[in-house]
Amino acid sequence: MQTLVALGAIMMFLAVALGAFGAHALKNILVGEKLKTYQTGIQYHIAHGLGLILLGIIADQSAHASLVVTAGWFLLAGIILFSGSLYALSLTGIRKLGAITPLGGICFLTGWAILLIAILQG
Repeated sequence: MQTLVALGAIMMFLAVALGAFGAHALKNILVGEKLKTYQTGIQYHIAHGLGLILLGIIADQSAHASLVVTAGWFLLAGIILFSGSLYALSLTGIRKLGAITPLGGICFLTGWAILLIAILQG
């Protein structure tokens, strides 16, 4: 359970660092649609980094901790695939990278669905 909290903290650190990097070091490179794409990556990165921390806390108190931990791994995969592909797309302009993004979205949805199952099971 502490692993999820630690991973969440790492993800939040990276989200803040990447957000600041985008706002300052890349401010002349990321314009228009590229900036919007990068910011979307940051937004989902932050939301799901916080989600990892939340799942770590929930897992400690859940009768179905293994499901909650599994949900956390899906959120982590989602951050890597969804946000990571958006960062790469915005920085490189390689449109084919956008094909990876929905896989990350599916990971996010799967993680949240697994959490719901764990909660409904009591």
